[in-house]
Amino acid sequence: MKLTELKAIKLAELFSALSDASRIRLISLLMDGEKSVSVLAQGLGMTDSAVSHQLRGLRHMRLVRARKSGRQVFYSLDDDHVSRLFTLGLDHVQHG
Repeated sequence: MKLTELKAIKLAELFSALSDASRIRLISLLMDGEKSVSVLAQGLGMTDSAVSHQLRGLRHMRLVRARKSGRQVFYSLDDDHVSRLFTLGLDHVQHG
């Protein structure tokens, strides 16, 4: 398979977005469904601000999406591709 330079760059950016343990842990929590920033922060032992910062990057890469309800923001995985990427990566890590 031959990739164009642009597709190779976008794929590298995707893997770069997934190269942080905090972001991977956020995705793992979102595998169970939509959660608020405060629930995510509590689950990871991080501040709301730190979680929001990580989520901004994931949203920029279209890995998560946000929904506002009043003053709270709820996040979920953007689509099924994200959960499949996560599951395949986890299977690969657990295989060895």
